[in-house]
Amino acid sequence: MDNTALIERVTREVMASLSSDSSAAAVSSTCSVENGADCQECGQCVTKRVDFIESLVSNGVCRISTQLGIGPVEAKIGHMIDHTLLKPEATEDQIRQLCQEAATYCFASVCINPVWIELCAKLLRRSGVKVCTVIGFPLGADTSQTKAYETRDAIGKGANEVDMVINVGLIKSREYKKVKDDIRAVVRATRPNILVKVILETCLLTDEEKVRACELAVEAGADFVKTSTGFSTGGATVEDIALMRKVVGPDIGVKASGGVRSFEDAEAMVKAGATRLGASAGLKIVKAKDATAGGPSNY
Repeated sequence: MDNTALIERVTREVMASLSSDSSAAAVSSTCSVENGADCQECGQCVTKRVDFIESLVSNGVCRISTQLGIGPVEAKIGHMIDHTLLKPEATEDQIRQLCQEAATYCFASVCINPVWIELCAKLLRRSGVKVCTVIGFPLGADTSQTKAYETRDAIGKGANEVDMVINVGLIKSREYKKVKDDIRAVVRATRPNILVKVILETCLLTDEEKVRACELAVEAGADFVKTSTGFSTGGATVEDIALMRKVVGPDIGVKASGGVRSFEDAEAMVKAGATRLGASAGLKIVKAKDATAGGPSNY
């Protein structure tokens, strides 16, 4: 079958599916508000047709463009997940499966070791799923120059996001300028639209050290603070997420990672202030949400 015939067949199938769903009535493409008039409460725009948006998502849409005032369309927890596989024994087949799952469920990213960046970038091209990798992982004890080089190399191979491990020993030694310079070296090695997440390894820090680490990450220009590598003595806690959110404020991302194994765990982290979830149990989390909703996946 040539490409034209395939596109036509798929289009017919999708339109038939939408037509058979009474919730998938057309959303108005025009709005009086666009022309400066008051809202007429016609009930047809995206802010009123949550059911229609849900039907689009269930048919594979990962993002929807709209105007300000989108209204109460529930954020999907799957879109907040970095689908993670960082085990040293991970095989190529497992990485391929990770990418397939991430694309199917519209996860935010796959988080993988640097050796797999090029493969993941190829597999996820045009999927909307980002490629995230780790820097200075898992100890954070590399030199700043090494972390900066690793960051540039990762981006050159196709990484869209980097999760760097903070130098825990320097934090505990109160060498705060060196810690900030270490983070800044990674930030400066990136380019626009590349997110930098700073892994604090909270299980090794006191509350005072967690606060200071968050402050230094913000001062250095990081986009996120993150709890854990998942390879130390503990993972994310609701208390740590709440503390980190309080310190960084509303404009910096907070990622809960390590021990997020169920939908209940994920929901608790989000309520505490997490805007991203690092999990190797991503499928379990979204499928558990499906079960509680009593219907097919919208993720």
